Amino acid sequence: MKRKTHILVLVGLVLSASSCAPATRMTASSQNEAWEALSPIDLTPANIIKRVDEVKSPQGDYTIVVDVTSYAGNRQPKSATYEVMIKGGDNTIIKTIKPQNERGRILLMKEHNLWAFFPEVTKPLRLSMQERLIGEVSNGDIARANFSGDYDARLLRSEKIGGKQYDVLELKAKTPEVTYGTVILWAEQGTFSPLKAAFYAISGKLLKTCSYERYQTLGERSRPTELVMEDPLVKGKKSVITYSSVKMGEIPEKYFTKDYMKKLMQ
Repeated sequence: MKRKTHILVLVGLVLSASSCAPATRMTASSQNEAWEALSPIDLTPANIIKRVDEVKSPQGDYTIVVDVTSYAGNRQPKSATYEVMIKGGDNTIIKTIKPQNERGRILLMKEHNLWAFFPEVTKPLRLSMQERLIGEVSNGDIARANFSGDYDARLLRSEKIGGKQYDVLELKAKTPEVTYGTVILWAEQGTFSPLKAAFYAISGKLLKTCSYERYQTLGERSRPTELVMEDPLVKGKKSVITYSSVKMGEIPEKYFTKDYMKKLMQ
């Protein structure tokens, strides 16, 4: 009986100590450790691409500056700068900052619906995710990079590249409105950091390849801050997307309405 009482007292002390311990904030490294601790049962293809999304982009509401530079052989490179506001995975505003002659143009995405607003035009223009924004970059590459929400995933194989092990996943579009019909994605095991991807049309045609580069701290964790998208058929034809100046914080729902676009264009 005494032994049982001693055990109960010890358990009570442990519980008391743990409840009184100060709360600690999960850092990027501890977050990675938590992900690495996932059991093999938890590592379904769906969970893997969800983790990849969390590495690629901050979660929740945020505003970020996106620079795109497109190259095509000996031609003069074309550049553009956008201010992008994202609320969850289904609401995005892309506001053109540069070039000056396009300043004020806005793309509004609501779920899979996309509209373009121009200062000189009264009514918005309906667009698709697949249409090109600039160079090799499609509207959906900026407006909706939500793998876990838009694609069903299956694990194809595992590959070793540069001494690291990667899961190779096939992502199939859930609806025809998304940017690509199929995506082949390489994600590092344990960290879920994307290495590269190949993007295909619904017809099966390879449209572009992408490498995820320049991992830096952005939005409180290490992310790829540069995406290099290349034309698979034309050597030297590519677009480089660079992310910077992220600002976390709630964005009002009223911003993501057609009526509010006129105020943002001013």
